[in-house]
Amino acid sequence: MPPIQPMLARIAPLEETLSLLPDVRIEPKWDGFRAIVFRDGDEVRIDSRNGREITRFFPEVCAAVRRVLPDRCVVDGEIVRIGDDGVLDFGALQLRLHPARSRVERLRAELPATLVLFDLLCTGDRVLLETPFDARRRELAGHLPTGVPARPNADEVWLTPITDDPATARRWFDDLEGAGLDGVIAKGRDLAYLPGKRVMTKVKHRRTADCVVAGYREHTSGPDAVGSLLLGLYGEDGRLVPVGVVGALPLRRRRELVTELAGLVIPPEDHPWLRELPAEMAERVSGFSSRWAPGKSLAFVPLRPERVLEVRYESFQGHRFRHMAQFERWRPDREPTSCGFDQLTPAGVTDLRARHWDA
Repeated sequence: MPPIQPMLARIAPLEETLSLLPDVRIEPKWDGFRAIVFRDGDEVRIDSRNGREITRFFPEVCAAVRRVLPDRCVVDGEIVRIGDDGVLDFGALQLRLHPARSRVERLRAELPATLVLFDLLCTGDRVLLETPFDARRRELAGHLPTGVPARPNADEVWLTPITDDPATARRWFDDLEGAGLDGVIAKGRDLAYLPGKRVMTKVKHRRTADCVVAGYREHTSGPDAVGSLLLGLYGEDGRLVPVGVVGALPLRRRRELVTELAGLVIPPEDHPWLRELPAEMAERVSGFSSRWAPGKSLAFVPLRPERVLEVRYESFQGHRFRHMAQFERWRPDREPTSCGFDQLTPAGVTDLRARHWDA
């Protein structure tokens, strides 16, 4: 019965992870919403990684589960959205989390999602948490096709590819970044399913970039501390474009930054994001509500774009860091206008539907 915490992973380098072969098996790391799915006849429940129920946002996934999976089961997987170009589209997936029922139904048709599975926790009256991973995988494979289907968002449930070949794992890590995948995941062949424990291994792409600090949001504790620093990069047209945030800072440092940045605070009408950007970009940083935390203000304190910091990031999608960037160091030696998109390492676009998944 729900809730069940998903099994988690620790980060490790690629070579260290490949050295674990053949005692582990390696899967692509999908970039979507982690989903623990419970089915009991016609009743389906989908829980997110943090235990939040998200069933009502994905009716097409529920229909596919009823059509494909055993009548009573619990599975672990990822809800993903694959765009028309065959690339994972996390931004479109986020739009699916809308409170209005009419909007949910419209987005179901416009931005359908699909479910990729990678573990079987229960089936019928059998609890498989103590069963070795290889055996759980074999049983799950008996119900599903492996690999990305030809029509990936059309009432499909499918099984993630897997390999124990180091060359294939390396190819997935290198080539599939362009399809929006995060990296790879390694699981021990004899590994039991341990809810909430970091017993898997994940390898993710990690890079650095120098960004302009263009503003900050106040901390939840109040205006005397910085909650997150807003980052920008200059485009070819000379405009400063919002690309993400840095937020993981000690509380003492958050308070110091309010004083340090006070001399850079400018009126909103003088800030380039509120004066020059297209409406869809300005909306990201002005005064809208968070889709993840309704009622939370995302209004920011505008700063004159003079300070530069270096951040670590995993991937870049569209004009944004895919995940929150991590603070590395301040860069007083860099001119803000020198911080452009040309320093990023873009991944070539890869169509998931055209991949050869076999080793």
